[in-house]
Amino acid sequence: MFTGIIEGLGTIKDIARQGGGVRMEVHSDYPIENVHIGDSIAINGACLTVVHIKGKAFKVDIAPETLSRSTMGQAKVGNKVNLERALRLGERLDGHMVTGHVDGIGKVRARRSAENAVLFGFAAPQGLCDYIVEKGSIAVDGISLTVNACDRKGFEVSIIPHTANVTTLGAKRVGDAVNIETDLIGKYVQRFTQQAQGLEPRDSIDEGVLAKAGFI
Repeated sequence: MFTGIIEGLGTIKDIARQGGGVRMEVHSDYPIENVHIGDSIAINGACLTVVHIKGKAFKVDIAPETLSRSTMGQAKVGNKVNLERALRLGERLDGHMVTGHVDGIGKVRARRSAENAVLFGFAAPQGLCDYIVEKGSIAVDGISLTVNACDRKGFEVSIIPHTANVTTLGAKRVGDAVNIETDLIGKYVQRFTQQAQGLEPRDSIDEGVLAKAGFI
């Protein structure tokens, strides 16, 4: 489990193909003496397991599923990435509950300045938009953000200069791809409702279903 509060940046130093997967080496820009082999670390929001450590560099194995569902499949040597170690029980939850299980890939569709903030618009797959709500939480490349507005095609967030400076988001431009993880609670609520009505996971929940269940 993670919080979406980025601890620092890393740089991809090597990508080695292993069958259908990848072993990636990342050099951290900050000390990682408390990271051990077997620990979980989020790279651009994708939860991965550390398999090798040497100094500030560590390696992770990335499975085909992760490569296909996240931007890890598009990663290149030299790319900067957001890093966050797993949350320790008892620590403060400054962001929101982030699992590190990327739901899908979105794209920057707009970027503009607004006073002391930068507004980003993201296009997202329609299946993910079902779980995005105004003023709800969302993780973009592992960064915990608040949804300003949303529709059936995507959502908008506002970031402060600090977030732009200490994460990769500040360098994103229109057309760039990002990892998206929607709110954990919303996904479970929808699944429980579907099960109660005998629906399949891919079936949508509309007003008729909610009325039948007594919610409206």
